Amino acid sequence: MGSEKIRRWESGALAHAATDPFGQGPVPWLRGDVTHADDTGRPVPWYVDRPDPSDTAPHPPRSRSATPRVPFPRAADDVHRQIKGFTATGAVAPGDAIDFHVTVDPPQEFAVDVYRIGHYAGDGAAKITSSPRLSGIVQPSPLTADRTVSCHHWWLSWRLQIPTYWNVGAYVAVLTTADGYRSHVPFTVRDDHPADLLLVLPDVTWQAYNLYPEDGRTGASLYHAWDEEGRLLGEADAATTVSFDRPYAGAGLPLHIGHAYDFVRWAERYGYDLAYAEARDLHSGRIDPTRYRGLVFPGRDEHWSIAMRAAVERARDHGTSLVFLSANTLYWQVELGQSASGVPDRLLTCRKRRGPGKPVLWREVDRPEQQLLGIQYQGPVPEPHPLIVRNADHWLWEATGAHEGDAIDGLVAGEADRYFPRAPLPDHDERILLAHSPYADADGVLRHQETSLYRAPSGAWVFASGTFAWTPSLDRPGHVDPRVQRATANLLDRICKRD
Repeated sequence: MGSEKIRRWESGALAHAATDPFGQGPVPWLRGDVTHADDTGRPVPWYVDRPDPSDTAPHPPRSRSATPRVPFPRAADDVHRQIKGFTATGAVAPGDAIDFHVTVDPPQEFAVDVYRIGHYAGDGAAKITSSPRLSGIVQPSPLTADRTVSCHHWWLSWRLQIPTYWNVGAYVAVLTTADGYRSHVPFTVRDDHPADLLLVLPDVTWQAYNLYPEDGRTGASLYHAWDEEGRLLGEADAATTVSFDRPYAGAGLPLHIGHAYDFVRWAERYGYDLAYAEARDLHSGRIDPTRYRGLVFPGRDEHWSIAMRAAVERARDHGTSLVFLSANTLYWQVELGQSASGVPDRLLTCRKRRGPGKPVLWREVDRPEQQLLGIQYQGPVPEPHPLIVRNADHWLWEATGAHEGDAIDGLVAGEADRYFPRAPLPDHDERILLAHSPYADADGVLRHQETSLYRAPSGAWVFASGTFAWTPSLDRPGHVDPRVQRATANLLDRICKRD
């Protein structure tokens, strides 16, 4: 593969990055000095960005020895597949096992370091355990069928038995080859113990955007695919079904995952009582959302099944509050199905506007997002704009220092929601809009964003930020805003105290 092929591979990441102004590179979960300890305990950089002449060769000559070929780790990619992996299950409970399927090219030893996301004195994560040296093999090429890519036929590489004493949370497995290439695999540990807040990680939407493999040939998401010349195609030519049985593209972490991690760090720093789950847990009924005082949806979360929405609406009507910290939530109606080997919830289907069946926008089946969120998707925001505070005397803005009409710079970004007067509202005892922020769309047309809060007849609060930039303002370097931190704390404190 020549340099032109590498350029095409990178174009997939660049296409997605244009929709997320908060991209942080390959380690959005790691903070501190961004180093790791080598086998001797010496601190070395987490990655080194150094050109490798062999990367332009069709089959790069690399030693099969376990002796490091380069001094520091570097990010693996989807062209050469130096090391890539995925887990064969969704969220797991302490005491359960999680299976990792990993390909290593050339075959050599590799190791897995497992980190838990959290504040951890500002580091952002803590190492929990490490695997022994494992034997890596080149797994078979991904299987493709009508643009659906699956690696369900890969051999088991490592089984991690989750100790019963592990804390629930968001985890990252870091895969590192003996010759210095590195990739990541995210996973979630959940249990059924009571907690004030349930954090729902949007794994369904993460998979919808997964373009693995970003190789200019095979990979496809619900948004992109490749033509025979290695050019990136758009939504009309993308997949309608994608598989969870494959690595995530690029560094091995989902697009937008940093939004969830921003919330985790901030919430754990201030001691909120969190349980963890994934969107597929809502779909399958593996968790009972009515057991919690609030459900928190921390990032881009636009793909929902009928069962997911029913579970969340039932929780709201039971008195469980809902906190939506992004925009464009609950936009596409999707289906989850079993894999070729019969494992449930391993295939995600969204026909968009192609093929047989009903329309797949929730608003096109007379169930607009606004009936749950209080606002709904308006469109992309080409450049960050300020959020304009509205109703500053409301308790959400209390002690934030925000006044009526104040501008919080950069807080309307990525995509935006607003109130649609012609769309039905949810049943409510009280309702308020807490921001009204003008911005220009890509055509120069004046639009506006809004932030919404309402109280359901059950007593549940339902908050929708209406912007991608809310969670980065909690704990993202360069984006933190104390006013947003305090407003979020005001909301969660009220929910947790049932005030």
